[in-house]
Amino acid sequence: MAPLDDAAPLPAPLRGASARALAARYAEVRSASERLVSHLSPEDLSAQSMPDASPAKWHLAHTTWFFETFLLVPRLAGHDLFDPRFGYLFNSYYEALGPRQPRPQRGLLTRPGLDEVLAYRAHVDAGMSRLLSGDCDELVDLVELGLAHEQQHQELILMDLLHLFAQSPLKPAYQRPAPHPATTAAGAPGWVGFSGGLVEIGHGGEGFAFDNEGPRHKVWLEPFSLADRLVTNGDWLAFMADGGYRRPDLWLADGWAQVQAEDWQAPLYWEEAADGWRAMTLQGLVPVAPDCPVAHVSYYEADAYATWAARACRPRRNGSMRLKACRCAAISPIAAGSPPTPRIRRARGCARCSVTSGNGPAAPMAPIRASSRRRARSASTTASS
Repeated sequence: MAPLDDAAPLPAPLRGASARALAARYAEVRSASERLVSHLSPEDLSAQSMPDASPAKWHLAHTTWFFETFLLVPRLAGHDLFDPRFGYLFNSYYEALGPRQPRPQRGLLTRPGLDEVLAYRAHVDAGMSRLLSGDCDELVDLVELGLAHEQQHQELILMDLLHLFAQSPLKPAYQRPAPHPATTAAGAPGWVGFSGGLVEIGHGGEGFAFDNEGPRHKVWLEPFSLADRLVTNGDWLAFMADGGYRRPDLWLADGWAQVQAEDWQAPLYWEEAADGWRAMTLQGLVPVAPDCPVAHVSYYEADAYATWAARACRPRRNGSMRLKACRCAAISPIAAGSPPTPRIRRARGCARCSVTSGNGPAAPMAPIRASSRRRARSASTTASS
C-alpha cells in the first residue's frame, strides 16, 4: 500500500457563489474524496469492519447518489441514470425513497467494483458540470448541503479505514508516518473563567449550517470555568494507573456495565506492549505520546475521568476550585459544592472530557455514540449514513 503524500487542504464553504465559483468548489470537494483513497487497493475500499462502519467504496458511491437523486434527476433535463439499481444500493436512510441495502451488509457489495463506482462519480460530475454552467442561484443551498454531506463522509472514510486497519494483525498504515511535533511537558492546567448569564447560541448568520444548528436562541448559563489545555495521554495513563478502569465508584452505571461486559482497560486503539502502551493511528501502530491529547474515549470514560480528577480538587474560600496534588484535573468546576460534570469538546479549550484526534495525526473526531465499545468509542459522525 503506497503512502499518501500530504493532501491539499479541503476547501472552505462558499456562500452566495457565482456559477463558476460554485462549480469550482464542487469540483474541489469531489476530487478531495478521491484523493483520500487514491493510494489504497480495491480490497481496502471494499471491506467493512463492523456494522456501524461502511466500506470506503460505498461512501464514494453514496455521496454521488445524493447529487444524482436530489439535483440531477429533478433539475437536469435529459439526465440518464447511470444505473437505476444504485438507488437501492447507495441510499442510506431516506425512507421516502424506498428500500435500501441494510447497513450491516454493505461490505457484501462486491459489485459494482471500484472502477464502476469511479465511473459513476465521473458520470454524475459531468451532469453536475452541465447543471452548474447556467443560472444556479436556486441551487446554492442544495449544492452546499451536498458538499457538506460529502465532507462528512470524507471524515467517515478516514474513521472507518482506521477501524478497519486496526483489526488487521499487520497494523497497516494509511499514510506515511509524519515526524512527531516537538512538545513540551504539559503542566497543571490553568482555568479561564466565564461569567455566564443570558447568551445566544445556534446559527443565525450567513454561511452554511445544518438545520439542527438553529434557530438562534437564548439560554441561561451559570458562571463557569474551562481548563486551558486538553487532557493528555499522560493524564489518562495516571487515571489508568490509579485503577480508573477497575473502580466502579467512578463510573455511571451504564458505563460500568460496558466496562465489565467488554473488558475496557484503555482508550480504543490502545494496545499494551512490553515497552509500554501503543496506539493504532492512521500512521500505523505508534507509541503513545504522553503530552498529546487523549483520543478515542467514550462519554462514559470521559465522565469517569472527570469524577476521578474532581476528587483532586477542593473548594477555595471564594467559591472557586483549585487543584491539590494532581496535574490532570478533568473538569471545569462551577462553584464550591456544585457537582462537576464533564464537558465534551472537539478542539482546544476544554481539556476535561476532550474527544480529540490526539497522539499525533489521526482521524477527525465527532460526537460519540453509546451502546457498545465500537459504537460508544469508535470515531463516527452524526451523518454516518
